[in-house]
Amino acid sequence: MNRTAQAVRFDQYGDRNVLYVTDIPTPEPGPGDVVVEVRAAAINPFDGVLRSGVARHLFPLDFPAGQGSDLAGVVTVVGDGVDGLAVGDEVLGWTPAAGTHATQVAVPADRLVAKPPQVSWEVAGALHMVGATAYSAARAVDAQPGETVVVSAAGGGVGSFLVQLLTGRGVRVLGIASPARAEWLDKRGAIPVPYGDGLRERLEQAAGADGIDAFIDLYGPEYLDLAVALGIAPHRIQTTVAMERAAEIGARTDGRHNATAREILVELVDLVGSGAVEIPIAATYPLDRVADAFAELEQRHTHGKIVLVP
Repeated sequence: MNRTAQAVRFDQYGDRNVLYVTDIPTPEPGPGDVVVEVRAAAINPFDGVLRSGVARHLFPLDFPAGQGSDLAGVVTVVGDGVDGLAVGDEVLGWTPAAGTHATQVAVPADRLVAKPPQVSWEVAGALHMVGATAYSAARAVDAQPGETVVVSAAGGGVGSFLVQLLTGRGVRVLGIASPARAEWLDKRGAIPVPYGDGLRERLEQAAGADGIDAFIDLYGPEYLDLAVALGIAPHRIQTTVAMERAAEIGARTDGRHNATAREILVELVDLVGSGAVEIPIAATYPLDRVADAFAELEQRHTHGKIVLVP
């Protein structure tokens, strides 16, 4: 085994330009850990939130800091007390300690599950964050078969997963997205609704006489105001991004941390492995182009996930 690995690091809060790739000692597994040679690791908006420092009062960092929580790869070392995993196993999952944007990383074994052979490395490395976030959002509004639920940013990483999760459960989805995503949403059983002026009227027209039962926001506070204007009860409004506005109106703010149980990850993997849910891959980047990957992510019009392939 190589005695060094490579990892993305940053020494201060800032934008994507503070990121660099450096050599680090090869990770050693603690009790209950395995070392994984990373084949793919998604980048997520939350990585940028942590790096920027805007959430430092909630998530303070020690420098130099790493980033990334999703991963897929091959087990190379097994620590003490680990059962059910062996060297050579192909796995996917997540780690609570940021650092998967690297060639190798130590991961608690109970955060990993087997990667199905039919699931690509890129999809496997992007699965946990979007899947868990979508799962918790759907659960937060208690979406039921036959109900109508609005999803903003329906063409993004989480939105794409959430739309398919809901339609698969018999929920009628109004997906707010750009016109370029209309065909994709329509093929997945959602009703595409383009954003922009007149959105409220378009949503009301698409909903029809039965109205709208719940609203899941994946974009920003203006959509919480829209949900209130549509007459949706606050406890059936969920956001993953507009926390301050949610507190003001009494909306839900359930996030990935509400759906990190291993049995949920197994369920999400089964959905993707069976083809019931597709995770579009918008782009892949090598580790040394991590800043370029975040530049694309920050455009906020990406359809699907951006993934690092170390």
